[in-house]
Amino acid sequence: MTRGIGRCRNMHTQYSSRQLVEVPMSPTAWIAGFRSAVIRPDEQIKLAESRAFTDQTVRQVLHLAGGGARVRVGLTNRYGKTPLAIGAARVALRKTGSEIVAETDAALRFDGAEQVVVPVGGEVLSDPVDLAVSAGADLALSLYLPGPTGLATFSHLPGEIAYTADGNVADEAALTTVDEVPARFFVAGVDVLAPVATPVAVAFGDSWFEGFGTTIGANRRSVDFLNARLERGWVVNQGISGNRLLTDEIGEPGLARFDRDVLAVPGVTSVLINFGINDLILGGMAGQPPATAEELITGFTTLARRAHAAGLTIHAATIGPYGGCVYEGPTVVETLPIRRRMNEWLRGTDVFDSVFDVARAVEDPERPDFIRPEFDSGDGMHLNDAGARAMAESVDVTVLFG
Repeated sequence: MTRGIGRCRNMHTQYSSRQLVEVPMSPTAWIAGFRSAVIRPDEQIKLAESRAFTDQTVRQVLHLAGGGARVRVGLTNRYGKTPLAIGAARVALRKTGSEIVAETDAALRFDGAEQVVVPVGGEVLSDPVDLAVSAGADLALSLYLPGPTGLATFSHLPGEIAYTADGNVADEAALTTVDEVPARFFVAGVDVLAPVATPVAVAFGDSWFEGFGTTIGANRRSVDFLNARLERGWVVNQGISGNRLLTDEIGEPGLARFDRDVLAVPGVTSVLINFGINDLILGGMAGQPPATAEELITGFTTLARRAHAAGLTIHAATIGPYGGCVYEGPTVVETLPIRRRMNEWLRGTDVFDSVFDVARAVEDPERPDFIRPEFDSGDGMHLNDAGARAMAESVDVTVLFG
């Protein structure tokens, strides 16, 4: 009898007038369906201002890379200076704007409670919610923050809008008087219950993954276009605009956040990396010297070794063109020779499982240090929607998951 009960846990029965058939059920596991890399709100180099909240509801749109039969949500107070009180938290499918599909709305619980306090530097994971979601769906996360929260741990340029409203209106289907903010607050990610063999890649890098320069709210980041090309599995986005591989700000360096933002992602099987532009030019905004080619090669090689030691495949992008950068402060002209040397190394190295040549995909053939005009967002160093698509198309999807 015990053996029969055990077998039934992994089988379901199909009935017909002619026969009874037992069909194996696919085993499932919790894997990452969405991720949001976060930064400190008090950094010296700022591309966007953070915010603090008191007695407000924040409704945030989370565009899922992958789907599953159930969801659970991770909240973070990694850089908070005081405990973060969550007065209410709810999830639903998003209808349009700040409006949700009311019949899908459900309260999030944390160890059975509808309220939770996230400790300083900590994260919490919600209990599972019986909400089936599909890849490409928009999940709306509503947080009531009684506050005061202090400056929020946040994703500063996620290419999506957060909707804020006064008071506790987390359970309202449509928010009325709202403030629209192009940032994301206190969100670490969403896990989905999906088939255990589903491969998951992490896009780990800077704005060319996070999506700055593409249309806000349209899901036209390079990672979104890449997901549209995949027949199985998906890619979650851990890009941080302005992020550097070697140096703190903006965000922790890639080398420092690799364990948390890649290796700790549930279900991860491979990683794509896109670093280099900010290591070369961003330091000029804070009086810091640019990275040398030798330093970058060492950093890239270290990431490759750590990924392989964890059993992951790793795929690297060449460093894109930025010769037309319009911003004051970045060290542009003097670092272009380092970019060229790095790209020669990347195209010839065997430390990665593959290299996708983003630079050649988006550069102006007449001026290779510049983005092609039809791919330029307008600032000379970020891709527009068409450029993001070209970046995604430079990835060999046949090697991504082996």
